[in-house]
Amino acid sequence: MMHLTLFMGISKRRGIIMSEVIVQIDNVWKKYDMGKAEPVVVLKGINLEVRQGEFVAITGPSGSGKSTMVNMIGALDRPSWGAVYLKGRNIAHMSESSLAFLRGKTIGFIFQQFNLVPTLSALQNVMLPMEIVNESEKEAHVRARHLLESLGLIERLTHRPNQLSGGQQQRVAIARALANDPEVILADEPTGNLDSKTGEFVMNFLGEMHDQGKTVILITHDLDLVKYAKRIIKLKDGKIEP
Repeated sequence: MMHLTLFMGISKRRGIIMSEVIVQIDNVWKKYDMGKAEPVVVLKGINLEVRQGEFVAITGPSGSGKSTMVNMIGALDRPSWGAVYLKGRNIAHMSESSLAFLRGKTIGFIFQQFNLVPTLSALQNVMLPMEIVNESEKEAHVRARHLLESLGLIERLTHRPNQLSGGQQQRVAIARALANDPEVILADEPTGNLDSKTGEFVMNFLGEMHDQGKTVILITHDLDLVKYAKRIIKLKDGKIEP
């Protein structure tokens, strides 16, 4: 495992006291209109608070609403009813540009499919989130290189995603998630496309990020992964099970 203190800005949160609610979902319903067919209600009256410094796993079978929960927690979508608050701000009351900036500074995303831009190099992919929050190109380049080097990818800076293995792509995605030193890491099935050894690396990494004071929210159907979390939320048919 790499020395995580190499990551700029992470160690400053060691010893954080969990008090501030960083993500709040208040009686959220999400409905998708299906044209002439009956609308599909995916989330049904969800209430959830995640406090700064927690490691929370949200789990449930296929069709339980996990993917929609990712969109709500990550402020990627707005609820049909109810409210989602990110750092105390109601996302429904924010402009798209203001929301994108807040999201970019607050949440680092790690996805199962990696979601790297295929035409960009590893270095450029990691620099991208910093451009969104108006970081200077020089500073973005230095930090992206530093992150990739810390993850053992110094020889892959100029490689595009199709020139990298699955494990290397996920490490680039991790570096990208840390680019803006976010307070929250939102990991959606982060080991789904990885072999067991690389998957263990990713989960141990998330555990160490939590130890350094990051808020970690893991979305998974894999019950073997929830052992890493300190709190488990179970979804079924769009509702949180008691």
